[in-house]
Amino acid sequence: MRFCQNNKMLLGNLASSSSATHSTIFFSSSFHRCPSLRARPSFLTALRARSAPAEHDRGPLESRQPVPAPASSYAGVKLQETVDAARSGKLRLDAWISSRMQGVSRARVQSSIRSGLVSVNGRVVDKVSHNVRAGDTVDCTISELQPLRAEPEDIPVDIVYEDEHVLVVNKPAHMVVHPAPGNASGTLVNAILHHCSLPTVAFSETELSEGEEVSGIVHRLDKGTSGLLVVAKNEHSHAHLSEQFKMHTIQRVYVSLTSGVPSATSGRIEVPIGRDTNNRIRMAAIPGPSNGGQARYAASRYKVIEVLACGSSALVEWRLETGRTHQIRAHAKYVGIPLLGDEVYGGTKNMILSLLQAKLPPGHQSHLSELVSKLERPCLHAFSLGFIHPHTGKNVQFSCEPPEDFSLMLGQLYKLGMKKPTLKT
Repeated sequence: MRFCQNNKMLLGNLASSSSATHSTIFFSSSFHRCPSLRARPSFLTALRARSAPAEHDRGPLESRQPVPAPASSYAGVKLQETVDAARSGKLRLDAWISSRMQGVSRARVQSSIRSGLVSVNGRVVDKVSHNVRAGDTVDCTISELQPLRAEPEDIPVDIVYEDEHVLVVNKPAHMVVHPAPGNASGTLVNAILHHCSLPTVAFSETELSEGEEVSGIVHRLDKGTSGLLVVAKNEHSHAHLSEQFKMHTIQRVYVSLTSGVPSATSGRIEVPIGRDTNNRIRMAAIPGPSNGGQARYAASRYKVIEVLACGSSALVEWRLETGRTHQIRAHAKYVGIPLLGDEVYGGTKNMILSLLQAKLPPGHQSHLSELVSKLERPCLHAFSLGFIHPHTGKNVQFSCEPPEDFSLMLGQLYKLGMKKPTLKT
């Protein structure tokens, strides 16, 4: 189904992209294919131009010279160094080693520690969170690369861009990023393993926690979220992309459909996010400085692109300053606009049905139940992505239109009645 003209116009109004955290998966492979960049709909051309960061907005990573590719494997590389006396207080062992070994991912360092290849003051330490202090002598040998604990599966995957260093993937909704208890197969990792012709590796549930770390997955999109992910195809790319995540220099825009419209057409939500004590599968925005250490700092920016269905819904752009689990979903719920179709966070079918019935004239009522019944996941899509290519040092930008279910819902809400938001300065 092609994106309807109205939807093109709506998404053409998206503001410039911004920093956000997103998934990175590291796959060790000598696999090489010629770069391929799919042609994207014409309406994205203008958005890509608007999304390109201005010269004065570019972070420190963007001004770096192209980074020469290091050795293909860091196995056996050694570090023997004393913690600088200038360091004060406690410092995690894995974090300190990572800061001293450029190009080696933190996950690889953690694997080396757990393998007994790190000692502090002559004593082997296998705890990654061990604290080191000024004057401690650290000896580290980087371990051999460990295979992913997943099996290749012939699953279709939408490759937006690929070269020998990185892979940009358009993840479909309902696909889990990596294997986990209850989702041992059918994941994006399984699909990428097959795509890159990597060997079969069996795994068990008891190994999954370690396997996630060894594979280098530093973040992910939720199962129900569609859109762009970047995949690192070697350790150098993984380390470089991880640094960009840490520095918040990744450029990314999410778009969503919400239940209701926020009171302000744009804003910044700075509320910590932690596990919901009443529902362990859900996160919650927990305001206040005293939250018992159960929540972590989180900040999101949003902007209403269009008000839809006479104020029953809105097309909203999200830009993340942090990357907490379910951050957009939890913050949207906190400000009273849960994502359409998000049953976990309050955007239920009954809620949107009641909003539509209250806002729309009687002539539309007969179509509402059919429209709402089509909601099968939170209407959230990772729309655009930009980063510094780890090999060339150049800024690269990608955009990807929302999938059919999102496009269909957006088009239907548009037809039900739209009014422009009054933008606040």
